[in-house]
Amino acid sequence: MPTHTVYFVKHNGDDAKAEWIKAGVAWEHTDGEGLNLSLDSLGQKVALTVRKNKA
Repeated sequence: MPTHTVYFVKHNGDDAKAEWIKAGVAWEHTDGEGLNLSLDSLGQKVALTVRKNKA
C-alpha cells in the first residue's frame, strides 16, 4: 500500500488557485532514507527511487 501520493502542481497564473493533478504514488523505504515512486506520465509507467544525500 502506498504511503504517499505524488502530484504535479500546475500554477494557473498569479491570481488563480494552483491545480493539483495526481501523477502517481510513492512508498517509503524501510530504512527511512528514501522513497520508491511509481508515476503515470502520458500513458507510461515510470519508476523512480529517491534517496537522501550523504554528507
